[in-house]
Amino acid sequence: MTSPFDRLPSCVAGAMQGDIAVLRLSRPDKRNALDDTMIAGIEMFFDGLPAETKAVLLHAQGEHFSAGLDLTELTVRKAPEAIAHSRNWHRIFRQIEFGHVPVIAVMHGAVVGGGLELVAACHIRVAERSVYYALPEGSRGIFVGGGGSVRITRLIGVSRMMEMMMTGRTYDADQGFAIGLSHYVMEDGKGLEKGLELARQVGVNAPMTNFALIQALPRIAESDPDSGFVMESLMSAIASTEPEAQARLEAFLAKRAPKVLRR
Repeated sequence: MTSPFDRLPSCVAGAMQGDIAVLRLSRPDKRNALDDTMIAGIEMFFDGLPAETKAVLLHAQGEHFSAGLDLTELTVRKAPEAIAHSRNWHRIFRQIEFGHVPVIAVMHGAVVGGGLELVAACHIRVAERSVYYALPEGSRGIFVGGGGSVRITRLIGVSRMMEMMMTGRTYDADQGFAIGLSHYVMEDGKGLEKGLELARQVGVNAPMTNFALIQALPRIAESDPDSGFVMESLMSAIASTEPEAQARLEAFLAKRAPKVLRR
């Protein structure tokens, strides 16, 4: 039986677990450093998501999630080529951030440079205790190029982003959680199980609600207040008048749906 991911390059692997699509970075001998082939494979994976996909789970093979950009690719480029290379990452990571399904990243080991830029484009991030984060661009004489100056700065703020890049400081799993680099911290070996649980949980949300959270919420947050309020009203009206939303509301009012409880 053929898979929609059969044509992916060997440095990435895709599979379906029910209606959850699973993407694995598979270049462990290079600590899953992101080269052009791997980036193209990530694009092919998201381009080829089956229509029934409800969420995506992203993880990595080997001891590390990703040690970042494969720096050998920067040594042969002139400025125009380097700009095009960066913009290609922007385009592909935007597919993740503003796609049609939630993306959950499960991280372990090194989440460095471009690897951190990749997970910053995801919607939910699960860290195992082995995780360490770093942005060593300052010591390499380079600058982030995969959208990190926008996405990571949103997560942790300009001052902390600047300090990380200037000093090369690393953050462990608990420190990363405290500043917003992850939403969950799990014991080593437990991250994938948690990620799959979350993928299934968010996958059963009403599609219009997930659409609003992925597409509208980030834009509302970055707009001026009055524009944000208008967009919120429109999105709220569209979502709440969907037939599925009406059915879910009726089930709750009829006491057929669970209430929110402290967990």
